[in-house]
Amino acid sequence: MMKKIKKTVNAGGVLIGGENRISIQSMTNTDPHNADATVAQIKRLKAAGCDIVRLTIPDMEAAETLKTIREAVPGVPLVADIHFDYRLALKSAEYGIDKIRINPGNIGDEDRVRQVADICRKRRIPIRIGVNGGSLEKPLLEKYGSVTPEALYESAMGHVRLLNKFDFDDIVISVKSSDVRKAIEANRFVSENCDYPLHIGVTEAGSRRMGIIKNAEALGSLINDGIGDTVRVSLTADPVEEVLAAKDILRSLGCEGHTGMNIVSCPTCGRTKIQLCSLVESFETEAKKAGVDILPIKVALMGCIVNGPGEAREADVGIAGGIGEALLFEHGNPVCKLPENEIIPALIKYIKDHYTV
Repeated sequence: MMKKIKKTVNAGGVLIGGENRISIQSMTNTDPHNADATVAQIKRLKAAGCDIVRLTIPDMEAAETLKTIREAVPGVPLVADIHFDYRLALKSAEYGIDKIRINPGNIGDEDRVRQVADICRKRRIPIRIGVNGGSLEKPLLEKYGSVTPEALYESAMGHVRLLNKFDFDDIVISVKSSDVRKAIEANRFVSENCDYPLHIGVTEAGSRRMGIIKNAEALGSLINDGIGDTVRVSLTADPVEEVLAAKDILRSLGCEGHTGMNIVSCPTCGRTKIQLCSLVESFETEAKKAGVDILPIKVALMGCIVNGPGEAREADVGIAGGIGEALLFEHGNPVCKLPENEIIPALIKYIKDHYTV
């Protein structure tokens, strides 16, 4: 896929847009007034591979807490999520936030938007315009009859023009919907008609299982079109799960800067004579413990010789199950047989010995 080149903005050292890698975002769900809990969660997110962390700032007490949080995680780009009260954006900028997410339409008159634009310009803080079905303006709902991709696009571009009016152009756009098709089409409209970097994802996507499915559909479609500069996989789950899911989706799409082990395994059938389902889960866990999951190699875990060296010959290394044993192969060529209870440790050792960690 060829990534569409957009302008670049800098969010606390993470470059969004241009030819830069797609960055991963998540959002804290701790009490915004509890600095210790929020800092602990931010550190967990960073350790999981999150590039940018967003925090809600619902009131002035949370804005004051932000100062403590900012000082506790100096190396993590933080985004202040602001709704309704423009003063919270001003205070967040004062306390060193790296990016501000607003919907200019819900923070009051143009003078308030101007004040936010002025302080962000002076401090070189980018603004993400966040538009979704729930924030769509009444005139647009009346014009289009419902939340449509065209309405979401028109709303976003109206907010862009407002910021441009105040000489502000350091913008990231997100147009989101809980409807996968609408999210895809809205982002296509925006991408075709402006050069601002896009933050993509499906909002209110649901549980871990369905949320990952919906986001994988949307992100896969958009990224394969070259659309998307930063992503969030929104889930009703631990935010760390969002980061892990985003990493897996970007890795499966072969996105630059998101390489790692690609595990392929067959769905099993009546020919399968080993416990492949549990074996695959155990291998994923042990590969991560051993630190080999970061290797850009393809590993095949197949249930029988039919789906072994033949169908999986494109894998760098793998195993094909038998009765109480498995055949270890490399690039489709047999290497040796392994007793069933030694498959995982032997495979990991082989990877360590033959591939650079």
